[in-house]
Parts: sequence; structure tokens; C-alpha cells
Amino acid sequence: MCALCRKEPCDSRCPNAPEPRVLYACINCGSEIVEGESYYDVDGEPWCEECMRGCLKEAELSE
Repeated sequence: MCALCRKEPCDSRCPNAPEPRVLYACINCGSEIVEGESYYDVDGEPWCEECMRGCLKEAELSE
């Protein structure tokens, strides 16, 4: 049991908690996607949430 957070394993907010493992890299920007983090799977390739938000557009009628 951790002396600081009193949990086993450590709470993720505890300074003694291990760094989360990097599982993927965003195919668009290369940012790390770590264990427990949400991401988008697009045709089998990982995309981070920020890149997917950048792809979101609103349909507008152009004149």
C-alpha cells in the first residue's frame, strides 16, 4: 500500500503512481495516446480527440 494515497495500486493522481503506458500514436499529429485515454479508431488507425475535433465541419449552403 502506498504511504501517500493509501491505495494499491496507487491512485492515478498520486505522485508515486507510475506513468501511464503509451499504447498508440495519433496517425495525424503523432501525439501519444496513453492507457485509459479515449481515441478514435478510423479504419484501424488511431486518431486523438483533438485531431478529430479539427475534422468536424458544419454543412453550409454556399451561394
